[in-house]
Amino acid sequence: MSDPCILCVAITGSVPTKAANPAVPVTITEQIESTHEAFEAGASICHAHVRNDDETPSSDPEKFARLKEGLEKHCPGMIIQFSTGGRSGAGKARGGMLSLRPDMASLSVGSNNFPTRVYENPPDLVDWLASEMRAHEVVPEIEAFDLSHILQAIQHHKDGKLFGRLYVQFVMGVKNAMPADKEVFDFYVAQLKARAPEAAWCAAGIGPNQIVVNEWAIAAGGHTRAGLEDNVRLDRNTLAPSNAALIKRAADLCEKYERPVATWQQARDILGLRSA
Repeated sequence: MSDPCILCVAITGSVPTKAANPAVPVTITEQIESTHEAFEAGASICHAHVRNDDETPSSDPEKFARLKEGLEKHCPGMIIQFSTGGRSGAGKARGGMLSLRPDMASLSVGSNNFPTRVYENPPDLVDWLASEMRAHEVVPEIEAFDLSHILQAIQHHKDGKLFGRLYVQFVMGVKNAMPADKEVFDFYVAQLKARAPEAAWCAAGIGPNQIVVNEWAIAAGGHTRAGLEDNVRLDRNTLAPSNAALIKRAADLCEKYERPVATWQQARDILGLRSA
């Protein structure tokens, strides 16, 4: 297998704190530095959330603007992907940064259970977020926590609701959502290939499932995500020293399966993104 593998680094998220791992980057400066290290380790996409000074999640467009400016300066060419996830804000505040025109943004097209809450993505909000992405030419990365999300994404794309090429990420291992199950993973891949053969796909595993799902995705010819948002440890007894260390593990798996790590230029071509 010789197809390049895109590595996405999920640098911060909305949940991990420095109490869980001091390496979690919270300030904009920390996020830029951590992303630069991961970029040098092989990541070509930065999946970004922003935080307040007290480490709580934020959807402040000004923070996203400063992060985007810093990433463009220090990680030239890297694909910038903003999160529109529900932990960072409510309603249309979740898409308030889309006018900044990042290359990509995450989009969840259905609701599901999370560890302690319902992750609500009502149809009218999904449609509005998708319309904002179309208006600003932002390619969505569909975050699929369930089979229905994959099927809904395919239909949205057929209906012209999604800008650009269809790109679906299977998220596995969130408590109360879809577990990291190899048979389910294989079914996801098969269904996407059968129903949307032109789509590209990625997979992410949560906690100790991160390295497991990384390997499944790389071995199956897809792309994958790693980073401190999803997993703060290298193993049960060892904290991950950086986002770069988690990306390095995924890059080592690419070498194992004889797949080159995609450069940012290759990643932009694979995903049909505009030039940097």
